[in-house]
Amino acid sequence: MSRQMSRDEFLREIFQDYDTRGNTEPLRLVRVRVPSCEVSLAHLIGVSQTAVYQTLGLHIGVHEGEDHTGDTLGLMKFTPWEATVVAADIAIKRGAVEIGFLDRFCGALILTGRHSEVRSAMEGVVAFFRDELHFPVCPITES
Repeated sequence: MSRQMSRDEFLREIFQDYDTRGNTEPLRLVRVRVPSCEVSLAHLIGVSQTAVYQTLGLHIGVHEGEDHTGDTLGLMKFTPWEATVVAADIAIKRGAVEIGFLDRFCGALILTGRHSEVRSAMEGVVAFFRDELHFPVCPITES
């Protein structure tokens, strides 16, 4: 009968021959993320409070002075990260939404607007990535 190794046992087994003589630095492990092609988050946050906008930083920069309290937020996450730019383009063409935040280096997109418009924009984005680009997509969730 075999038993599952613990994390520590596994690391000891892999690095048993690691020569630490003369090395004063501890062994450092680096995790590498290999991006896939997917839409991994599509979530609607219904009528939002002012604190939510401020916490997300949506009240500064190009949105300074605007009050989006009561708008819906659409949160989306993409890999590869460059897909975020495509998603933003599709979103603003599918619904009367604003880009609250876009980070092409980590794949995050936040849409703002009326609930029906944000939902429509997100449905359009998810459909495009699923049907045209054949990305695995997650369902649109809502809170």
